[in-house]
Formats: sequence, C-alpha cells, structure tokens
Amino acid sequence: MDNQVHNAIVNFIWGIADDCLRDIYIRGKYRDVILPMTVIRRLDAMLEDTKPAVLEMKKMLDDAGITNQWPALCNAAGQAFCNASPFRLRDLTSRAKKQTLKADFEAYLDGFSPNVQEILAKFQFRNQIDTMIEADILGAVIEKFISPDINLSPNPVYRDDTKTQIKLPALDNHGMGTVFEELVRRFNEANNEEAGEHWTPRDVVDLMADLILVPVGDQIMDATYSCYDGACGTGGMLTVAQDRLLTLANRRGKEVSIHLFGQEVQPETYAICKADMLLKGDGDQANHIAYGSTLSADGHATRQFDFMLANPPYGKSWKVDAEKMGGKKDILDSRFNAYLEDGTPLFMIPRVSDGQLLFLLNNVAKMKKDTPLGSRIAEVHNGSSIFTGDAGSGESNARRYLIENDLVEAIIALPENMFYNTGIGTFIWVLSNKKEDRRVGKVQLIDATGMKSLLRKNMGKKNCEFTPEIRKEIMRIFLDMEESDVSMIFDNNEFAYWTVTVERPLRLRVFPEREIAANIFKNESEREEAKKAIACAAKTAPLDDWTTFAKATKLKAALLKKIRPLITQKDATAQPVMGEADADLRDTENIPFTYDGGIDGFIEREVHPYAPDAWVDEKKTQIGYEVSFTKYFYKPVELRDIKEILDNLASLENEARNIIDDVIGGPDNESL
Repeated sequence: MDNQVHNAIVNFIWGIADDCLRDIYIRGKYRDVILPMTVIRRLDAMLEDTKPAVLEMKKMLDDAGITNQWPALCNAAGQAFCNASPFRLRDLTSRAKKQTLKADFEAYLDGFSPNVQEILAKFQFRNQIDTMIEADILGAVIEKFISPDINLSPNPVYRDDTKTQIKLPALDNHGMGTVFEELVRRFNEANNEEAGEHWTPRDVVDLMADLILVPVGDQIMDATYSCYDGACGTGGMLTVAQDRLLTLANRRGKEVSIHLFGQEVQPETYAICKADMLLKGDGDQANHIAYGSTLSADGHATRQFDFMLANPPYGKSWKVDAEKMGGKKDILDSRFNAYLEDGTPLFMIPRVSDGQLLFLLNNVAKMKKDTPLGSRIAEVHNGSSIFTGDAGSGESNARRYLIENDLVEAIIALPENMFYNTGIGTFIWVLSNKKEDRRVGKVQLIDATGMKSLLRKNMGKKNCEFTPEIRKEIMRIFLDMEESDVSMIFDNNEFAYWTVTVERPLRLRVFPEREIAANIFKNESEREEAKKAIACAAKTAPLDDWTTFAKATKLKAALLKKIRPLITQKDATAQPVMGEADADLRDTENIPFTYDGGIDGFIEREVHPYAPDAWVDEKKTQIGYEVSFTKYFYKPVELRDIKEILDNLASLENEARNIIDDVIGGPDNESL
C-alpha cells in the first residue's frame, strides 16, 4: 500500500468524526467512537467471506448441544477471532427505527469472540451506543465505515464484475496496522495533555530499537526471538522492534520470527494495543498482552525475553502497587531485592512517589542468561533514575546493582522537549548481560542534548526531533565507542562513592559549683550523695576532663547520666570524652571510589589537616552510585576579555553621543 492510499484512508476515517460526531462529542472524545469502530469494521471486513461457514458451524454446534463453541467458530472463520451473530455490519444500515438499530447492533457486538469482547469492554464502547442512538448518529457512523469510497478489507475492490480493474487496493494486515497507528497518533496529538502517557515519539522509539538490535545484527540466526515491553501502552515500541528485527534479518538472509509480549495498566491503551495486534493478523500475539500493573501483578512472571524496551511512567506514584505488595517496607519480590556477594541484602525499592526504576529492574529480572545474545534492554527515563537518592537508598542501590553486575552499556541524554507532555530532560538506558569484550567493565555516556532538529510546529511540548541522519550519528558514536566532547567512556567504579560519617570527639568542661535541681533525684539522700561526690572530685580531678572527673566521683553511671548535662558544657579546649562523639560536629563526606588512597587517603589529606581528632564511624559507611551528566559534560560560559568589554562600552558611548548631536543639531547650534 503506497502512502497516497494510506493517507486517503486515514483522512477519510478522520473526517467521519467531523461529519458525524461534531456537536455531540467534544474533540477529545472523538477517539471513543472512531477507534473501536475502526477495529469493528476491519474485523467485520475480514470475516465477511467466511460468515456463511461460521453460521453453519454455529447451527451444527447448537444442534449438538456443544457450549464451548469459540475454538470451532474461529477455525471456521479462519481467524483468531470470529462473529457468530446473524449480522454483518452492512446488514444494519437498513434499520429505520432507532430501537431496532440499537438492539441489532448490540446483538452484532455480542456475537464477537471473547478476545474481541475484551477489547470492546476496555474501550467502554457500549457506553457510547445510547449517546449515538439519542443523537441519531449511529446509523450515519455505520454508513460511513462501510462506504464504497474506502476499503478496510484484505481483498481488493474491483470496478466491474470481471475483476480486471482495481478500484480500491486490498489493505493487508501491515497496512491496516499502519492506518490504525496513524489514527492513534493523530488523536494523541489532538489531546496533547495525554499524549505522552499513550505514545512515545516515533523518532525516540526508532533510536531505542536500533540500540538493542543493530549491535547484534550480525549475530542474528535463523531462530525465534521474543520482545517485551512492561509498559507497552498502545504497543508502538513492540511493533517497531518487530519491523526492525525482520529488516535486519532479511538483509542478512536470515529467517526469523518474533513473538511480542507486553503489559498495560490503562484500559483504553490496553484495548488499542490488543486491537492493533489483531488488525495486523497477530492473533496469538494479542494474547501475549497482559492487563494490569506490571509491578504488583506481573503478567509474565515466568518468562524471559531476548529484547526489551519501555517508556515507563516517571514521577508517578506507585503507592497503590506498594500496598498491594504488602507495603513498601515488606516487599519481598525478588525482582526488587538482591544480595551482595557477602550475603548482605540489597533493598532496591525507591520512594513511592516515583517507581520508574522498578520497571528497569523488572526487565533485568527477565534477562536470558543461557543464550549467545543474552538480553538487551533500552528504557527511557527522566533524570531521577540516574542521580536521585543518597547512598544506601533504594534508587542508589538499584544503580549499584545494575553497574556492579556490569549490565549498563550506555546512558544517552536526549534533548529537552522531545516528548509531548513534558519538556524535561530524558535519558535512554542501554543494558546487556552479554557485553562485547571492549565494553566489559565500562559505561559509555553520550550527550545528545544538542543533537536535534527543530519542528516547524510544536506537537504539545515536543518542539524537536531526531531525524534519520541524527539517529544514524548517535548510533555511529555508540557503535564506535567514540570518545569526544559528546561521548565519554568510564570504568564502572567512576560512578561509585562512599558516604562516610566523620565524627569528632565530645569535649566537656565541668562546672562543679552549679546548682542541681532536686527534682531529678529519687530522694534527698541521692541528691546529697551526688553533691558530696561532685565536691570531692572537684578537689582532685581536672575540670576539663569529664572522663577522669566522672571516675573520681565514684557515682553510678545512671546517676552520672542525670547530672552531667547540668554541670557541664561543651568546650573545644577540653579533653575528649572517651568513646563519645559530638553530634553537633558530625559531618558526612562523599568520597569517590577513584579517590587516591580511598577513605583513608581522603581523611588524611582532606580532613585531618583541619580536624586532627576526626575519625570515621565505619558502621555508618554506605556505598552509593550516581551518574551526573553535568559533571562530565558541563561547559562553563566563557567570560569576555575585560579589554573587549571596555572597547565595546567606549564604542557605545561614542555612538550615543553622535545620536544626541544629530538630534539637537550639534554642539554649535545657535539655539543653544
């Protein structure tokens, strides 16, 4: 199908909304009718030729008293779906009465097989029937979709009975999928506030597909591969990855098949994804799309995949999922918990306000380990996933797990305003558990923030795109592991650091003459004992050494604890209190793994020159990981030379003086 025919079909269907739905629906709701009706009409067209066989089979099954009829009916239809009602869509156009049309149309919808019923239910399409009946537009909508001016059938429409001249070409499964995806894209653009939730820009998806497939293109064999998206939305990433893999295989003379798997939590987008699979003739693939939350109800818990892509929700609360999994502190899911080599648990649960890293960990848990290619992952996140969270936090531990297990090949910074509903910066993570030798132990950072082509017209907040040439250049930089101003290669430990707690001793001076309130003692006897002991110790023990002074009082520890705050105060010139740190002087330091001499070297050179009595509380030391593009790619604005500034000021001053002279006629003007 050429682009001209493709665009004609899309424009015709798009025009149905303006012709039939205007004044009945607001523009943002057109999709509620047009998308499910497009699905219904395509399925109807695919079932027309086998309708008699299906009805004959149904009669036979009814007569035999067989209740589980769908497998046989679908087999008779020759599809993964069928319609067992006595109607075709075109049969309903002769209904003169609204109620007759409504009843027959509902009976027609009820005749679809369960897989189609689920799609219609998630679209909530039956909710639209009353609205269309009351407005008397249902018949008009049906008439439009069966119009002789468009062909949504897999068979061509001929000009005459001899079938020698084609009036409208056949619309194969791929072409129908393309039409449907274009409609979805247009509706997403029309609803800018929702676009990013449903649709990742095609230019970004193309780059992600290239990142996971092109590096292993020469290793593709005559085999079956699997591709998974745990936040699949309308399924665009899956279909692009499928097309790209088939293209790479064909170029190399390989015969491959690819099974698509996904999961989606939003009902409408789930319905669109499954419908798109059916429209492309991928009935089995449609069954691989699970409904529900990937986090709390993983629909593919026992599967592993060759290739994985995702654009998970970021900056979005996953509190409901956390509660379903037993509460954040009690989540035991092995996808989000790991162990260090020494058996120490590594808790990787992020804050409940943002669960994007959980989707990445979910994908990592589904990596194949026993195949030549292993698994490759590309996920797009915002900046939070690369730097949010202190050492020891869930976010930092997740990064630690990914980097210490040498899974991260690259992180690519994208330009701002690349997505429809957000202008913030985004990053593509590229992961593999079978790195090529030159990448082992290393991470490549690519700053593609300046590599963009501006759009002539904004699409929501999206004002730029990756052209094929830009994508090709990014891939060249990635494949060549080029080091330049926009690409840097680092060892894994470059992103690791220790957060250490630096303590300084508590120093107290004793003031034995201070009065101690009676109410802190059990009785008067205890009070007298304390006063006597303090007075006695003050005669022999130094007042700038609490440790010695306390021993000299010979009082019990519990009583000393009561009176110490009342007879002492901090003094930098006093002796350290044995075994106690001053909380007010406590500090934390982040020390890179790459620091010469490690923690000891840092303390010796950076701390002891200023605080010789400081020490590190090793029990509190935490390991953290973060990736800062600003640290590596920040380019400070070059300041202008002072002479250049002065010259410019002098020039402006002369220019201003000349303008004034012109206005008032010059300094010799007689009127002055």
